Amino acid sequence: MIFKRLKKKSNQKYLNNSLNNRTPLVDESVIQSVGVILNSNEFKDSDQLLSLLRSLDIKENKIKFITFIDDHKSRPNGWDAYFYPENFKWRGNIEGVDLTDFVNESFDMLISYYQINQLELHLVTTLSKAKFKIGISNVDERLHDLIISIDPNQVEIFKKELLKYLKVFNKI
Repeated sequence: MIFKRLKKKSNQKYLNNSLNNRTPLVDESVIQSVGVILNSNEFKDSDQLLSLLRSLDIKENKIKFITFIDDHKSRPNGWDAYFYPENFKWRGNIEGVDLTDFVNESFDMLISYYQINQLELHLVTTLSKAKFKIGISNVDERLHDLIISIDPNQVEIFKKELLKYLKVFNKI
């Protein structure tokens, strides 16, 4: 119990240091690859997001989803990759093939499609090497380059706003 709290404090300190030292890398390159972080407790219909990304002319093999699952036993079918609280070690270190591959891939755009204030989700967003980070939660504004504050079930509104801002930033 004490070790869990210490590990959480260690990861929170790492997160704060990383976010304080973060410099946005927004450029005018066209989006060709996208990573999406989901929370299984908030949003379950990845097909809606997949069709949204297809409508942006992003090839399906350049789209990768990863989902945070609280409980090892409740693994849904159909997601590309999963990660659990157990994948996080001390000082922001992670383990697990799916999570490590996702974080190390340099996506043109990362969509953090969750609203909950969860340390593990924030760590994955922070550790990602994506060039342009978009989120729907304004819990910590340092996490993202663009925040579209909506409910996760409002995919159509997200699509409309995302298209508008991507055109403004010359990303599509």
